[in-house]
Amino acid sequence: MQDQKFSLPIRVYYQDTDAGGVVYHATHLHFLERARYEWLRQLGYGVHELLNAHQLQFMIRSLEIEYFKPAILDDLLQITVDVVDLGRSRISLAQEILCDQNRLVNATVHAVCVSTESLKPVSIPAPLRKKIEISK
Repeated sequence: MQDQKFSLPIRVYYQDTDAGGVVYHATHLHFLERARYEWLRQLGYGVHELLNAHQLQFMIRSLEIEYFKPAILDDLLQITVDVVDLGRSRISLAQEILCDQNRLVNATVHAVCVSTESLKPVSIPAPLRKKIEISK
C-alpha cells in the first residue's frame, strides 16, 4: 500500500493567469487533468497506450470543485491524485492543488472508462485495475 498521494509539481506561467496575475479559474481544470494523465503514466498506462493498445479512454462524468485561495504567477503548485472509489468501469478521485502545503483547490472527479469506438462504458483492464488498487 502506498503512503502518499500521487503529486505533480506545476509552475504557474503567465499564460495561466488573468490580467491581475491570478490563475484563471478554468486553468485549474487543466492542472487537474495533467496530474491525472501523469498518474496514469506512473502506473504504466500512458494515454497513447490506453488509446492504441487497449482502445479505451477515461471520460469525465462529473466534477465538483472548490476554490479556497488563489494561485498566482510563478507559484510552484503540487497537484495531487488520490483514488476514492473504484468500480467496474468507473473511478472516483480526490484531487487537491496545494502551494507551500496550503490548500488552494479541492476537486472530486468521477471518470468512466469507455471504448474509443463506441464511447460506451467498458471494464477497466484487470492489470490497470490491480495497479490502481495497489496505489490506493
